[in-house]
Amino acid sequence: MKKMYSLFLLIVATYLNAQTFNGSTGSISDDGTVNYYTSAVSGLSTNLNESQGVVQVCLDISHTYDSDLNVFLEAPDGTTINLFSGIGGDGHNFSDTCLNQDADTAINSAAAPFTGLFKPMESIGNVNNNQNGNGTWKLRIVDTYPFADTGTVNSWSISFAANAPTPFVFTESNLPIVLIDTNGETIPDEPKIPGLMAIIDNGPGQLNHITDVPNNFNGNIGIEMRGNYSQGLPQKPYKFETRDSAAAELNVSLLGMPEEHDWCLISNYNDKVFMRNTLAYQLFTDMGHYAPRSRYCEVVLNGVYQGVYMLMESIKRDNNRVDIAKLEVTENTGLNLTGGYIIKNDYWNDTNSWLLNYHPIDHPDFDVHLVYDYPKEEDITAQQKTYIQTFTNNLETALYGPDFADPVNGYAKFLDVDSFIDYFIVNELARNNDGFKKSSYFHKDKDSNTTLAKLKAGPVWDFDWAWKNIDECAIFAATDGSGWAHQINDCYPDVNSPGWFVRLLQDTAFQNKLRCRWEYFRATIMSDTALETYIDDTAAYLNNAQARHFTRWENLGVSTGTPEVDADPSTFDGQIAKFKNWIALRLAWLDANMPGNAVNCNLGLVQSQVQQRKLYPNPVKDVLHISAKTNNAQIEIYDITGKLMVKTTSESNDSNINLAAFSNGIYNCRISDGNTITVEKVVVMH
Repeated sequence: MKKMYSLFLLIVATYLNAQTFNGSTGSISDDGTVNYYTSAVSGLSTNLNESQGVVQVCLDISHTYDSDLNVFLEAPDGTTINLFSGIGGDGHNFSDTCLNQDADTAINSAAAPFTGLFKPMESIGNVNNNQNGNGTWKLRIVDTYPFADTGTVNSWSISFAANAPTPFVFTESNLPIVLIDTNGETIPDEPKIPGLMAIIDNGPGQLNHITDVPNNFNGNIGIEMRGNYSQGLPQKPYKFETRDSAAAELNVSLLGMPEEHDWCLISNYNDKVFMRNTLAYQLFTDMGHYAPRSRYCEVVLNGVYQGVYMLMESIKRDNNRVDIAKLEVTENTGLNLTGGYIIKNDYWNDTNSWLLNYHPIDHPDFDVHLVYDYPKEEDITAQQKTYIQTFTNNLETALYGPDFADPVNGYAKFLDVDSFIDYFIVNELARNNDGFKKSSYFHKDKDSNTTLAKLKAGPVWDFDWAWKNIDECAIFAATDGSGWAHQINDCYPDVNSPGWFVRLLQDTAFQNKLRCRWEYFRATIMSDTALETYIDDTAAYLNNAQARHFTRWENLGVSTGTPEVDADPSTFDGQIAKFKNWIALRLAWLDANMPGNAVNCNLGLVQSQVQQRKLYPNPVKDVLHISAKTNNAQIEIYDITGKLMVKTTSESNDSNINLAAFSNGIYNCRISDGNTITVEKVVVMH
């Protein structure tokens, strides 16, 4: 205690009339429960603000695995700040560690045992919100990984002085604003707790203010945390359902997305360009498949600004999401039993999954489990389990058999080749390790009387560990753009991949079709220009919000989240430049190494249909003329954020859409006739 007090005197000597209060001590539970250590504060003469507020928290903690710890300071009014979480790896101890907003070094860029003065992960100023500081303050500690690593709070103190930091004040945004109120309750991993949510969205080109009347949604929700690794990061991800006044599920449209009740708020702490997910989803959508829709937003939780999020659709069976047949618990025979199903390669246990009969061809010593996603573990019947297991086994029997490349009786009998090729392209472009070992989805619709519904790959999901060089395995650490993500089993992952793509790539016909698709997309949605335009437009749209986000989380220039090989740029512009450079290297490597040849590509039909579809004038001032060359084509126009602006069906070969009310900018026009889907950029310029 004497040692810590001496350090405190040294550090806060610049503060006049500083008042310091010591807290209680004790052991830290190693079972995931919340531990509280209290400090009784009294005698403060004014409410907490710049003239007198919290300036510093010092602590001394013994622990055998520092990154297990999430440490928070909780004020008497319930305001809570994250001092640090998940730092230090397997290092030991926080020895005479002081958190101060004026420190030069961020604690998440330092190393154990963290001796000295550091800037906390979240601003101390957020507790200086004009509350009465007299009362009980709490140091809140959670050991997030109960595995025989123990610890003790030896001492801690909180100091008040003049010239204190003040809260960050969030007032307005060009992004939609999401306000969530849980009545001060901490959001758990599960189950969902009740809350209120309000969304303010005044439309493209308009500012949204937190004082505006909610105009997109204003009602009840149930909310819980989501994710695995991402839960341990300071900015938390959530999943929520919209509810009515009786707490029943309520289908609503949020921010222009189709009505549903299950939604996600995806955090961006591990994605400092904010678009690793959205770019992948946009590409998969432009290829003609479903990917979760999303909208950027800024979130305020219980009065505290939380930064930039993506309000996103969750993956589920729905006519507007994964559009497969609904499978009831009573449907256990005949055609009804054949669909629909969603399965995934992901974290598994003995009750939510089954063990495949085949082993990956590249690692015959690996076992692989697939998880029941729809119907859920608690809903799927024994007959339905048997059916999807048998179907998958028949698929693998054909895939690994001697005639696997036979177009009639080989793997193509059970597997939708186009979806697997497109899934492969998106995940390999991003070098997404998770796309082949976990967060890897497949779905099957119901058979017809004459046709077997094939297994389709997708939707794509979870790219925050992608589009970067990861210091984890040689495949993903390469800085020259090289490496095949589908060979993830070579890295001995935490979840084994079935390795289907390793076998598929032994088929010359599959290789050639893959190469043809690659060349086609490289000339269209994956051209250097198209990708750079998407990145630049999105970065410009987020430019104001990103400054607030990084002020909140203080992690620019600091390696946080994914363990990256490269240095972390200290500016948003630097992050964008690094992102673009990575993609350029990856494109060049894939251009040189994508298997197959494109000599006899059968793209004439697709290309001719695309050429027949004309959009003019482009740029457009008011009325856009679309020549779809087909009746009943579905036409959708989205802004750069993914918000649906127009949805209509052409009554003839030609359509006219009035865009006079649109703000200047770039929009995506998506045209589908049931056979092909094309996406064209439209520039509005008044």
